[in-house]
Amino acid sequence: MLLAAIAVFIFLFLLLLRWKKKTTRKIGDPGLVKLLINGYSSALFTTKFILFSFAFALGVLAVANLRKPGEGQNPTRKGIDLVIALDVSKSMLATDLQPNRLENAKQLILKLMMQMPNDRIALVLFAGQAYIQMPLTVDHNAAEIFVSSATPDAVPSQGTDFAEAMKMSGRVFNIQERRFKTVILISDGEDHDAASLDQAEEMAQAGIMINTVGIGSIEGSQIPDPATGEYKKDASGNNVVSKLNEEELKTIAQKTNGTYVRLQNIDQAVNQLMQQLSQVEKKSFTDVSLLDYKSYYLWFAAPMFLLLIAEFLLPERKKKKS
Repeated sequence: MLLAAIAVFIFLFLLLLRWKKKTTRKIGDPGLVKLLINGYSSALFTTKFILFSFAFALGVLAVANLRKPGEGQNPTRKGIDLVIALDVSKSMLATDLQPNRLENAKQLILKLMMQMPNDRIALVLFAGQAYIQMPLTVDHNAAEIFVSSATPDAVPSQGTDFAEAMKMSGRVFNIQERRFKTVILISDGEDHDAASLDQAEEMAQAGIMINTVGIGSIEGSQIPDPATGEYKKDASGNNVVSKLNEEELKTIAQKTNGTYVRLQNIDQAVNQLMQQLSQVEKKSFTDVSLLDYKSYYLWFAAPMFLLLIAEFLLPERKKKKS
């Protein structure tokens, strides 16, 4: 806290006064010293310090920009809270959907957001681990930037961990609310951890619906490596073929009362998801980013400048008597 600096100022000021007294005693005869510093006023010196300290405190409050919502009507939106969990593992670079699975997933998300202008959306990126890339927001312009820039490099640990993705998605929501929580999990389904089904049951008990989107083909496709320009190989030197695993995605959706959509046509997939999301009861919430706030900045800044001017003009020496 910057206000704590005032205590430091007071401590240093007291040290300065103590030093002045000691120095005065060391100079020599007290009567002579008093005559030499006759024009100096300790009261004026202390007053200047007090003025500066008050000005500093007011400056801190001015920078804090204390404010409160205005008395007018604040805008409210009707919508749902949606977390989009996007798989960015390297298998999403497979080209069975052109140009690749990941780019198709991004286009799906962007078109979906266009259909949801009044909803708060968050983005979770996952592979072997999961990260909250963007918290719940109605700023869809910012959301578009985060979605467009998502790459496998965003998650250093490779693999596909649905359990971690669902757990991180659940952390985005307000734990005090037990309704209106929806997740869209987009992946090629290559997860081999049984913990994901247990996590799906926990999400269902928390009232969170998970809708899943499968990307890729059953036949599968090789995975290009952007770094080398070659296809990814296994330990035996064979090209890795990534196939869509629909079963686990379907099971996760079923356990949480969600729906499974296989991405073949983006517009069709968006319509299917919107039909499912339209069944979620909507809630009203205040859009904090658009609130009409009443700021008290000038209430503190103006007296701060007046005190600084007064401190500057106030002399440390007494006026000479005529």
